[in-house]
Amino acid sequence: MLQHMFNAPLSTIVMIGGFLLILVGLWGMLSRQNIIKMIIGFSLIDTGIHMVMVAIGYLRGKTAPIIETGMDRMNAVNLVVDPIPSALVLTAIVIGLGVTALMLSFAIQIYQKKKTLSIDDCTELKW
Repeated sequence: MLQHMFNAPLSTIVMIGGFLLILVGLWGMLSRQNIIKMIIGFSLIDTGIHMVMVAIGYLRGKTAPIIETGMDRMNAVNLVVDPIPSALVLTAIVIGLGVTALMLSFAIQIYQKKKTLSIDDCTELKW
């Protein structure tokens, strides 16, 4: 089993790791009562999604999408990786960082008002 894992392509290993992070983050968000632990679970899901997107965009044997003077421009599409998934991951990292910062600022506000980080003590907006 372990020998087959080392023979697997790198993109497969990254994709499996990404899905595992998504599952661990989902478990952390749904099973914990502490708001900080929920935010950590969200960050794990976010990172796992980034890993899956990078693994999907990876193509073995292709090069970076930089067209040089020595590269045949007509055949460049067959030689380079699509840059869109990488650009989307970079954008998603920045957005995820902003959302995490916003959630942490909400957690600080909740702690200052309630003196606790337990989600059970936040009952004002529950149905």
